[in-house]
Amino acid sequence: MSSVGIDQISFYTSNYFLDLRTLAQVQETDPDKYYQGIGQEKMGMAAHDEDIVTMAANAAYPLVQEGAGEQVSSLLFATETGIDQSKAAGVYVHRLLGLNENCRIVELKQACYSATAAIQMACALVARQPEKKVLVIASDIARYDLNTPGEATQGCGAVAIMITANPRVLSIDPEVGNYAEDVMDFWRPNYRKTALVDGKYSTKIYLRALKKAWEHFREASTYSFADFSHFCYHLPFSRMAQKAHQHLAKVNKSELSVEALEQQIQDTLSYNRIIGNSYTASMYIGLASLLENHQRDLSGKRIGFFSYGSGCVAEFFSGRVVQGYQNCLFTSEHQMMLEQRKEVSYEEYLHLYKAPDPQDGDVHEIAASGSQGRFRLSAIAHHKREYVAI
Repeated sequence: MSSVGIDQISFYTSNYFLDLRTLAQVQETDPDKYYQGIGQEKMGMAAHDEDIVTMAANAAYPLVQEGAGEQVSSLLFATETGIDQSKAAGVYVHRLLGLNENCRIVELKQACYSATAAIQMACALVARQPEKKVLVIASDIARYDLNTPGEATQGCGAVAIMITANPRVLSIDPEVGNYAEDVMDFWRPNYRKTALVDGKYSTKIYLRALKKAWEHFREASTYSFADFSHFCYHLPFSRMAQKAHQHLAKVNKSELSVEALEQQIQDTLSYNRIIGNSYTASMYIGLASLLENHQRDLSGKRIGFFSYGSGCVAEFFSGRVVQGYQNCLFTSEHQMMLEQRKEVSYEEYLHLYKAPDPQDGDVHEIAASGSQGRFRLSAIAHHKREYVAI
């Protein structure tokens, strides 16, 4: 059987960001609490005419050009920022991208883990029908209450991944390690716009799930810790990946130096530091960060992935970078998008934070924000969200 995996990967984030130095100044605290303490520098803020649908469509747009969208047989949409309890957000994206009418569309949810479930399901679908392509999209807006410890770990982003046979970027290995446990470390009831989190408890569960998923992976796979050149972790904040990697190294009794361990993850963190938390998309934006920022050729290198979703479900899996992967990346487009973002003041941040949420069924036009994206939310009318291409 031919290999299956990632043929293309593209991401998108909002045009606006708040520098965490500004937040620290308002809070009268040391900026290093954020820059060094949690390893975060900026957090993306969605404009009022942006949401998980517009970010998803913008992320996926480069992957469906020149007729490529006609070959997409399924669109799997992962999010924990759902906009409707019934209709899948992917149905809106399907129309905005002009995908074919014979496309399967479904939305998946399990905190920050669901994109990985979508990836594995996509690989299984392509293994059955190698001539088909499956588009996986993860899109989220991370929001916490103001003046809480979680406020500095907000952000937003979407990633689009095309899963195919004979992939040009990353071949995904079939062996996985899983772990699940019923815990309350992070959750968002239907009546809340912001998440609730027990930070210290969540870190403890994250590390326990990592150990358990790794042990299960080792039962299924012949690969050991030493077989991996790099590791991608779920990134609620960058310092979490460093804690996790040191923990995994300790579990495996690795003799690598602190510096060598840091080199195995540092390039996965570059984008997350300036985008912030993007929940389901974070680990895969980390993969794009590694592939696009690592200075050496990664062809043939094996990468380990730890995906964690609070609540909790976790998975460890692996993949091998394909020769010539550099030709299939969107490095210049991503870096231009990040360079063109606009910094907002604290007052502008509060304005973006308090996005309108009309629930009266009247017609509410939403002014254009000037975002650089190709798609925007234009109105919420009669309880329906209306999206347009710019």
